[in-house]
Amino acid sequence: MMKAIISPSSLNGNVHIPASKSAMQRACALALLNNGETIIKNFGKSNDDVTAIQIIKDLGADVFIYDSSIKVISNGEINPPPIINCNESGLALRMFAPIIALSGKQVQIIGTGTLNNRKIDLFEALFTALKVQIETNNGFLPLTLNGQMLPADIVIDGSKSSQYLTGLLFAFAKSAFKPTVITVEHLVSKPYVDLSLQLLKHFGYDVIHDHYCRFIINPVKSDASNYTYTVEGDWSSAAFFIVAAAIAGDLLISGLDMNSCQPDKKIMEVLNLAGATVSIQGEVIEVNKSDYLSAFEFDATDCPDLFPSLTVLALNSKGISKIKGVKRLFDKESNRASTLVSEFSRLGASIQIEDDEMIIAGGKKLTGTEVNSHLDHRIAMALAIAGLNVEGDVIINNAESVSKSFPDFFKILKDSGGTVSLINENITHE
Repeated sequence: MMKAIISPSSLNGNVHIPASKSAMQRACALALLNNGETIIKNFGKSNDDVTAIQIIKDLGADVFIYDSSIKVISNGEINPPPIINCNESGLALRMFAPIIALSGKQVQIIGTGTLNNRKIDLFEALFTALKVQIETNNGFLPLTLNGQMLPADIVIDGSKSSQYLTGLLFAFAKSAFKPTVITVEHLVSKPYVDLSLQLLKHFGYDVIHDHYCRFIINPVKSDASNYTYTVEGDWSSAAFFIVAAAIAGDLLISGLDMNSCQPDKKIMEVLNLAGATVSIQGEVIEVNKSDYLSAFEFDATDCPDLFPSLTVLALNSKGISKIKGVKRLFDKESNRASTLVSEFSRLGASIQIEDDEMIIAGGKKLTGTEVNSHLDHRIAMALAIAGLNVEGDVIINNAESVSKSFPDFFKILKDSGGTVSLINENITHE
């Protein structure tokens, strides 16, 4: 276990944002499905990215890792071993399961850590409808699939996550022999679907949609093709440093695509609502500490990963802020709604949940104390940036969880002027 101790600090410097794991993992899956060579530039190195690379290797691709790119060589066929490990990656599980089902082999999909606590019961209805035998552990991992999945018109529930749709789109795009329609009810996170469609187009597939309700997958020729894809910077990770600068210093933030369809780019809209001091100079975002931030209201239903950073922004803004979309927080690495309430309450925050809305009273100076990440990477990062502007030290247990998406988070925070101490503790299990 690692403890991170964050003391009040003023930030100043340059921050380059790492690759988007959402884009990186999707690129890995499509490189596996491609019959040919794929070069992925600016590849991600987070735990979830490493998991995706290992999965495509296990499924039959050859992967060569260089300093600034990886090369994936695949024949486009899926040849899985008896067991595939998704570690803690929810996207890997939901995206690769339909791809694995293309093989027709019996495969058990397992996970580690928090992924084992996340429900996968939606898969039961999905695969049964597609005539694939499925077995789960009462709606949790491990998941066993047996039988070949063939594309077919299907209706799915999109209210829990768009990642199930992404997995089906990728698998159907690869294997469709006639136009096939996926009808989606109550779809959330449409910007992430846009990201999936963007990558499908890049890799030569033909998928269109009718107002995000019907997705039509048209068959394409499977001629050998070579592709190059550059992974854009991660707006989810950037949000923490953008908020950190707004409350505790001056940062120049680079590595982001200002035209990205990533939903967490919405952080820029919220900064404007709060009256933060922000300017955009080409591909660089300059954020300066604001003497006065005002309360805001924002609907984060389609960008729930912003909730942790927005919580910190709201606590440092004068007045009552309201963030909608709490229902999207229950099935993350932790129950992120209750975790945000419990851990920030330890710092003296006043946060309430009413139906689908989080109500945050801001403007009160928080007090440092010992808190826990609950093994949730975004909770750890939120507590860390909150610690920049409190009285006393914030001591974060299980701070190593940041490696899931942003391994260099604490190093970059320290290099930018944050007062950060990391303590590794050996745990003996009896």
